[in-house]
Amino acid sequence: MNELDEALAAWGATGVRLIKDRENAVYEVALDGQRAALRLHRVGYQSAAAIMSELTWMEALAGAGISVPAPIYTRDGTGVMTLKTGRLATMVSWVNGMPLGADGVPLAGSASDQEAVFRTIGRAVAKLHNVTDGLVLPKGFERHAWDGEGLLGENPFWGRFWESPALDSDERALILRARAVAVDRLRMFREGGGDYGLIHADILRENVFVDQGRVTLIDFDDAGFGFRLYDLATLMSQNEGLKNSDALREAAVAGYRAVRPLPDEAEALLPMFVMLRRFASMGWVVPRTSSLTDMRLYAGRALNAAQVFLSSVA
Repeated sequence: MNELDEALAAWGATGVRLIKDRENAVYEVALDGQRAALRLHRVGYQSAAAIMSELTWMEALAGAGISVPAPIYTRDGTGVMTLKTGRLATMVSWVNGMPLGADGVPLAGSASDQEAVFRTIGRAVAKLHNVTDGLVLPKGFERHAWDGEGLLGENPFWGRFWESPALDSDERALILRARAVAVDRLRMFREGGGDYGLIHADILRENVFVDQGRVTLIDFDDAGFGFRLYDLATLMSQNEGLKNSDALREAAVAGYRAVRPLPDEAEALLPMFVMLRRFASMGWVVPRTSSLTDMRLYAGRALNAAQVFLSSVA
């Protein structure tokens, strides 16, 4: 019995359709007459305990009315199944709608339509943060941290981004200079009470599903403890170069502020957090491709973000 058949049998599911096979292999399946999403997790990224913690958080959010997928347990009540190969499998409820978009692809709709959806996303992110602050996490809850060490330390969670082969010596020096400034800024922000807690950490367009004006956040695989601004910055990071990027940022911030406080001094740090996301992505891509062209795409974005950040603090 292969991995897929073993997982299907554990949940009593049928009707497989591969949706994507990137970090995780995700399948659409039929379960009790309803659609669901089966995930075969990337080997070595998250432990069973960390994935179970992810599911626990998602279940609490869904129970509080936040639009996110909810975990579905196996026939014997298991949340995270260890397959005979050692790979981990989970299942979550199906999400209707379509992704907001994809990186590098123009957003659909008019400028006002786009602003409206970004305002809705901002509200959704703020609600997620509000509900999370009210949760009592169970003993043994385990997730990684997108803190100063996880983003800028000697061994960041997604890799030593400044060592990207796509950087030349001058560019590496620029990245290291921006990193050094950001280390101090991030430390001061944290020590000054900067908003910190569980975050989604990957609110990209493909992880925001839109259905008749309703937005649902999916793919909590990278979720962990971090700065709340990182969620907003990740959402902004794919708007680089758009004519209405400022309007989209303002719409998302307005939506967020309608639900949760966001001080002006915190909003002023968004360029830094966009840069931090770009740094992380530059590190993320290196072990996933042998193409210097692909690495260069991520490095170029990180360099642009670093230049914007350094200009803002000059």
